Amino acid sequence: MTHVDERAEKAGETGQGSTPERQLWTAGNGRSRRRTVTYADAGVSIHAGEKAVELLRTKVHRTHRPEVMGDIGGFAGLFKLDLKKYKSPILASSTDGVGTKLAIAQAMGIHDTVGIDLVAMVVDDLVACGAEPLFLLDYIACGEVVPDRVAEIGAGIADGCRYAGCALLGGETAEHPGVMRPDEYDISGTGVGVVEEDAILGRDRVEVGDVVIALRSSGLHSNGYSLVRHVLLGAGRMRLDSVIDEFGKQRTLGEELLTPTRIYAKDCLDLIKEADIHAFAHVTGGGIPGNLVRVLPDHVDAVVDRATWRPQPIFELVRTKGRIEDSEMESTFNMGVGMMTVVSAEDADRALAFLAGRGIDAWQVGEVIEGTGTVQMVGSHTRG
Repeated sequence: MTHVDERAEKAGETGQGSTPERQLWTAGNGRSRRRTVTYADAGVSIHAGEKAVELLRTKVHRTHRPEVMGDIGGFAGLFKLDLKKYKSPILASSTDGVGTKLAIAQAMGIHDTVGIDLVAMVVDDLVACGAEPLFLLDYIACGEVVPDRVAEIGAGIADGCRYAGCALLGGETAEHPGVMRPDEYDISGTGVGVVEEDAILGRDRVEVGDVVIALRSSGLHSNGYSLVRHVLLGAGRMRLDSVIDEFGKQRTLGEELLTPTRIYAKDCLDLIKEADIHAFAHVTGGGIPGNLVRVLPDHVDAVVDRATWRPQPIFELVRTKGRIEDSEMESTFNMGVGMMTVVSAEDADRALAFLAGRGIDAWQVGEVIEGTGTVQMVGSHTRG
């Protein structure tokens, strides 16, 4: 390796055809100083980020619970847990994103719904173990911070937090010029909840004779969009602004694909107070078989009867356009069921009545029998 001093010495040597090395600028050498490079020159605007925070401030305040301390803009979000409310509190945490559903939002220029999807993916995982969501932190990465666009994304996150009853405690917006396109962004969130140790739901409570109840989804929710985009927008060459008769009310494909994920958290927490709930299964990637199996002990099976419901038209559209096998559909999509609960047989009717009173489309979809810890999918969906 050449030493610096040696390079400087060589640079000062002159000979036939050689020219003196240009001198570096130093204070007082008489040369005009070049304009310094700023962070903005690299594509990052601190001012834009600050403006986005200000646009969101009111929305964030509306999510605050009494336990929230301080304001947004600090180095950390503060939440004072009231330990007097619990005998043996257990903290639960979950983190998730929205996936390639964001590509639909970016293509349509609609950014105020994907935040709801983000919250749903996090808080409904928390409530699956019986935990009350307390607060959520978000992360937004984008190619360029456009304050109004970031505010729309954040407003959706704040709305989702209000629906779930949790506080939007803080977050981060990062600008990644040269790595992401100016109109491109990705979002993620992390939530924290609390549950009494003796009230944790899950496989330890599930037993033979329990009833499985399904809660209808609002549509695709936030899973399987890479496959959806491939078969509908790619190979199928469909347009997002195409009106699909099967969707009704002059609804376009894009509007259907951006339908926000349903947030079940509050309904599930209230259901726990009304009935003997043993477990919840949040139906996301992996579909019904891949998620219901997570709450089954090794000595039981869950039998799910497809004939008890008809999936929404979007699922049939994806299946037929892509010529996708039923097994692949079932392991990728929720097929019209966003949440499942396992309840004691004695309280099944009570649970169904409670959910109906809350305006939730729910039905008995199956039962728990002796087995080996698997999900048995039986029957066939009604089509047409």
